[in-house]
Amino acid sequence: MVEEIKRVDMETNEQIPTEAGREVRKPTFAESDSATEGKPREDKGSKQLVRPMKSGKKGWFSSLAMSVLIVVAGVATGYGLTKVKGLPGQGLKSSQEAVSQGVQVGDVVGSKDAGAFRDTVEGVLVRGGVDGEGTHHILREGGPSRNVYLTSSVVNLDPFVDHKVEVWGETFAAQKAGWLMDVGRVEVLELNADKPFEEEIVEETVPLEE
Repeated sequence: MVEEIKRVDMETNEQIPTEAGREVRKPTFAESDSATEGKPREDKGSKQLVRPMKSGKKGWFSSLAMSVLIVVAGVATGYGLTKVKGLPGQGLKSSQEAVSQGVQVGDVVGSKDAGAFRDTVEGVLVRGGVDGEGTHHILREGGPSRNVYLTSSVVNLDPFVDHKVEVWGETFAAQKAGWLMDVGRVEVLELNADKPFEEEIVEETVPLEE
């Protein structure tokens, strides 16, 4: 009579099954791991933690430098716009607003429709007419013979004195002025512009009554 020998695992206190006098062992964790080595493990639903990479000092410095460049470019662009012609349709004002608020590059006073006028000219606007014709005039390259004398019943020309402007209007006959224009629209091109030449100031003398 063969006596069945039962073996007990001392660590787990579980009975170790035997088969035909031979011990049947469960694979250990180490053996199990080696058997699956090189094979992809099944995803048990565990979520992989993704840690955002921290930008180093070099990345932070590049971002700062880019921000500074953007600010400098914006300032330079704004300064450049004060020296060049304003954008079309920018800053439409009434004559009253031009007088009370002053004018800036790009401001337009008068008619909204530039195409409503046949004549246009640009230059530095100054006060004064010639022999009673015109209240202001435009200085252009070439000297006094190229002056354009201005008058207007719809636009106050005083806010534009000493600024480079473009004016639109209608030319009409004059007795003394070489070119006399009735102005209906003015646009500011440059503030406090340099005059193309210096005019001689002629003071009129009034004879005294005896």
